[in-house]
Amino acid sequence: MKRSTTTMRLAAVAAASALVLAACGSDSDDDAGSDDSSAASTADGVLTVGTLLPQTGSLSFLGPPEFAGVDLAVEEINAAGGVLGEDVVHVRGDSGDADSGIAPAETDQLLDAGSDVIVGAASSGVSLTVIDKIMSAGAIMFSPANTSTAFDEGDFAEPDLYFRTAPSDILQGAVLSNLLIQDGRQNIAILARQDAYGETLAEEIGKGVEAAGSTVATTTFYGETAQSFDSQVAEIANSSPDAVVLVAFEETTTIVPQLIQAGVGPQDVPTYFVDGNTAGYGAGDSATLPDGTLEGTKGTIPGAEAAGDFQDRLLGVDPSLTNFSYAGESYDAVIVTALAAIAADSDAGRDVAEEIVEVTTGGEKCTTFADCVELLEAGEDIDYDGVSGPIELGDTGSPTAASIGIYQYDALNKISAIDYIAGNI
Repeated sequence: MKRSTTTMRLAAVAAASALVLAACGSDSDDDAGSDDSSAASTADGVLTVGTLLPQTGSLSFLGPPEFAGVDLAVEEINAAGGVLGEDVVHVRGDSGDADSGIAPAETDQLLDAGSDVIVGAASSGVSLTVIDKIMSAGAIMFSPANTSTAFDEGDFAEPDLYFRTAPSDILQGAVLSNLLIQDGRQNIAILARQDAYGETLAEEIGKGVEAAGSTVATTTFYGETAQSFDSQVAEIANSSPDAVVLVAFEETTTIVPQLIQAGVGPQDVPTYFVDGNTAGYGAGDSATLPDGTLEGTKGTIPGAEAAGDFQDRLLGVDPSLTNFSYAGESYDAVIVTALAAIAADSDAGRDVAEEIVEVTTGGEKCTTFADCVELLEAGEDIDYDGVSGPIELGDTGSPTAASIGIYQYDALNKISAIDYIAGNI
């Protein structure tokens, strides 16, 4: 299939205050509050990277590529001489999801192991339960997949120890609404989780399509722990849409058969997914649907195209990978942190944080750890552009420029990229 890159200028849109917690995998909007930790990140000469990523839970399909991205970055950094003359150390933790509630205890273990930076979580809801614990320990929290608008608002609007390589849902909502318009959809039904993730994406998509002159036929929500979707599916069917947007997680495998039974399944009405459910559903995947169910269905996932050589390197770390979502963002989070540690001449979290934005903007362009280190050692200011895109972190620690991939399912319910949209936020 054709792969191309389209550049689009997207104006930043202020999110409604009641819906500020949207996120990739945001399955809770509860904040655990501040936690004073005794395991403060201090300069001990060794950069220790902890990972708080989903080995279990509703977003576990994102875990393998994210862990592989971190593993590859650590391997390549150490092969190039490490950081401050020492190998980078990687300590793993499982973020689970908000239902399991294991993230705080896992975070304690990562901090006790001396983590200077914690890469994760994938879910913004999970991140919000541990962010204060991590930052109060003087460690950096660097997420490869948080998309919540909350991390650029309120208390998070000031520079702190939080960073991410994934763009906010403002960009994904704009790209998906633009895709719907390009595909000629004029009467769009949205079925979404009734949580911060679903509510905000539904709002952003709705604003985009209505601004372009199309109609939102209906927007209906279901509870995070819902077991039945009968009333919501009936509402979708009764709205007679010419497109259905499903903002969901693993419950997709239950909802889609019900949409089919109601006559508004993917083979009846063009269907669109988002990053929370744009997984593989074919043979060998963790969740399956009958062959052909999703053929032609499109979805959006934040992130630039994982180039062939990068995929090959990831497969060298984990040969079983079939999904590369957020692998580049995970890789770049580690590379950026390592470069910032070298620029700061320190592995202490607060010292490193002061250099993270600086190594991604304004200096001489470089695209590999080794090349960037060479420039730093020569006294040059650098601007690292990574495998996930230009990065270009702003004062809040979020990307000001990023890409969204558009994917499409084949007859075996496997996804592949058909386009990439670059946008400025």
